[in-house]
Amino acid sequence: MRIAIITAAGVSSRFNKGYAETDYVLKMIYSEGDEHETLLYHLLEKCAFADRIVVVGGYRYEELQAYLGSPVISDELREKVRLIFNKHFEDLKSGYSLYKGLEKALSYDPEEIIFIEGDVDTDDESFASVVEAEGTVLTYNREPIYSEKAVVFYQKDDGEYHYAFSQVHGTLQIEDPFWCILNSAQMWKFTDMEALAASNEEFGESFYDETNLFIVQGYLDRLPEEERILLRELKDWTNCNTREDWQCLREKWRERQSHEPPVLSCVEEQESYSRS
Repeated sequence: MRIAIITAAGVSSRFNKGYAETDYVLKMIYSEGDEHETLLYHLLEKCAFADRIVVVGGYRYEELQAYLGSPVISDELREKVRLIFNKHFEDLKSGYSLYKGLEKALSYDPEEIIFIEGDVDTDDESFASVVEAEGTVLTYNREPIYSEKAVVFYQKDDGEYHYAFSQVHGTLQIEDPFWCILNSAQMWKFTDMEALAASNEEFGESFYDETNLFIVQGYLDRLPEEERILLRELKDWTNCNTREDWQCLREKWRERQSHEPPVLSCVEEQESYSRS
């Protein structure tokens, strides 16, 4: 069984910045007329490969629930979606959303789980390259790395991967010697369910106030040395933080719809450097 997790619980603070409280919206389902032009709709369409799609909500949960139950979402997709409520969407960081999503996803005894943050959009070809990969996948994009906004991961001199992020959006210091450093595209594929369950359990025991990177890093640290880790570039990548970002995304969505679907067999695979 294959599971997809989409986290959509955040309060959309940057998306609503500068607007009156009466005009606040839930970023994931924001549209300007056509309710098919939302972040969530496009992510759900990409996740049609999955047997179950776990969506974690919190802020404006009833609106999210109504959207998922509306005719905008096909019957086929609606049957796959399992909506989970994160009661700590205001007082805890992103880790709790992933924790709740993994609790549900792991209950299905899956063979693999793909997790993508709900405010991320990418092209279909790049998304498919993650889905089709045989092994754990870390994704990256080619945007410049600025410490106040980027999540980075780097390969240390021993071959292991490590994530770094400034939670106060300040400067970032990396003391480890490394082979490469990349801008994380905030999408992952997990294939070792034992390592993932152990990392999620550790988070649930003592680390509720950490970001989702705590669980991701815990997973990587638990992987056997022989476990295959692959890198995939998300080529047309957007982290949608503002309504201006959404306006640009809407143009991308319309442009993609005007072209023929990509030939997935032509996707070029990128292997990671050796971990040894």
